[in-house]
Amino acid sequence: MNGVFSAGQFDELATAESWMKAGREVAIATVVETWGSAPRPVGSHLVIDEDGNFEGSVSGGCVEGAVVTEAMDVLRSGEPKMLEFGVADETAWRVGLSCGGRIRVWVERVG
Repeated sequence: MNGVFSAGQFDELATAESWMKAGREVAIATVVETWGSAPRPVGSHLVIDEDGNFEGSVSGGCVEGAVVTEAMDVLRSGEPKMLEFGVADETAWRVGLSCGGRIRVWVERVG
């Protein structure tokens, strides 16, 4: 990670802490690497609980939904996962995206 965080990213970590103190199971998804055009920078977080509630963002659109689904699996199994999503520049417009790029997202259970 490059060590540059926005104020919003600390909000997601505060949310995770609050949810854990309330007895909720929590997973955190973190953007760990990007190539090309990516909607969120390295270090961005998405916090997910066992009921599928979430706060923050690692990408948007269908990627975010897939990350929430994978986080639910991580909460059940306890096993972290590295996820990779991407669209090649030449196919981006065909699937409704305005740009290509790839992201890697680390999902882990916390607490």
